[in-house]
Amino acid sequence: MYQEKRAARATFVRIRTLDYHVLEWGRPAPGEVPIVMLHGWMDVAASWQFVVDAFEGEHWVIAPDLRGFGLTRSPGADFHWFGDLVADLDFLLDRYSPQTAVNLVGHSLGGNVTTMYAGFRPQRVRRLVNLEGYGLECDSPANVPTRFANWMDQLKAHHRHELELKSYDSAEAFAQRLMKSNPRLARDKADWLARHWARQDEQGAWRVLADPSHKIARPHLFRPEEMQETWRRIVAATLMVEASDPMPQAWQEQFAIREARERLAWIRDCRLSRIEDAGHMMHHDQPQQLAQLIESFVAT
Repeated sequence: MYQEKRAARATFVRIRTLDYHVLEWGRPAPGEVPIVMLHGWMDVAASWQFVVDAFEGEHWVIAPDLRGFGLTRSPGADFHWFGDLVADLDFLLDRYSPQTAVNLVGHSLGGNVTTMYAGFRPQRVRRLVNLEGYGLECDSPANVPTRFANWMDQLKAHHRHELELKSYDSAEAFAQRLMKSNPRLARDKADWLARHWARQDEQGAWRVLADPSHKIARPHLFRPEEMQETWRRIVAATLMVEASDPMPQAWQEQFAIREARERLAWIRDCRLSRIEDAGHMMHHDQPQQLAQLIESFVAT
């Protein structure tokens, strides 16, 4: 099994109405700027371990399990609003770095959260690294009635326990599933991740640490003009990172990479880098490449 080079310290921190599970690596030193890392959808903070281990130098790194993921419990609602994740980040930064702007890193959903936050609170972000968090697909207002009908149907399915996440007979079985989803994921890392991404219940089954209500699609439209106005307010130097492999097929059907790249022009100081031989889970596929990019960027 994978052996960590840098051990994480786990704590629970009160963020709004929730006890947030937070991992820390390194120690704060006078004048040090923390690196705050937000994971993606159906992921956990522990996923950053491989990147942290690949850093050449020592850094103070903070990574929370977002609400309803990992060991941060769901608030009990049957639907998750994106704005809550942004507000949670604001409270988290007040807790760990109230006076100093931070270096933010976000993957996918976490990239969307961090980048919108950098526009809402530009003075709180020193450097921003976004890993394929391009926003969402545009849709027609004509589809709003269908979207809301589907949303209500999904809510009912959730209350009938029809959206439950698959359980596994063993951690090894879940590790096999992770490798099937991502053929680049080495067995030792998959075995390690499985024990941080899932927990064994009282019946002996291994269950993914995520609230099933995160599977419910939003009913409202994504408004690119709102995102554009927000991204234009970002003052932090920004690094957008894409993987060499195309985004998952389900995304490509809705969201062209060309459209995603066009949005980068909305950020005044934005550069684009590419991770070779990697898919969307680039922090698992090529942690050394990614660590080098992050480390050199935040050092400037």
